[in-house]
Amino acid sequence: MRGFIYKAIIITFIFIVGFEFTIGKRIDPIVENINAVNDEHGRKMLINKLRKEMRKGLEKEYMLHEEDRILIYKFFNKLKSEINSVENN
Repeated sequence: MRGFIYKAIIITFIFIVGFEFTIGKRIDPIVENINAVNDEHGRKMLINKLRKEMRKGLEKEYMLHEEDRILIYKFFNKLKSEINSVENN
C-alpha cells in the first residue's frame, strides 16, 4: 500500500512539473492578456493602442493591399445585390 501511495505522489509531481514546463508556459501569456483586459488600466491601454494603430492606418495612402481591396469590393457588391433582390420581392 505504501508503494502505491509513493508512486502516485511521484507520478502526480512529475505530471505537474511537466505540465508547467510545457503547456503552462504557453497558457501564461494568454492568461496575462485576459487579465489585462479585465482591469480598467488594461482596457485604457488597449483602447490607446487601438487608436494609435488606427491613426497609423489613416496616415497611409492605402490601408489594404490591392488584392484585399478587390475582394472586399466584390463581396460588398454581391451583398448589395442580394439585399436589393429582397427589396424587389
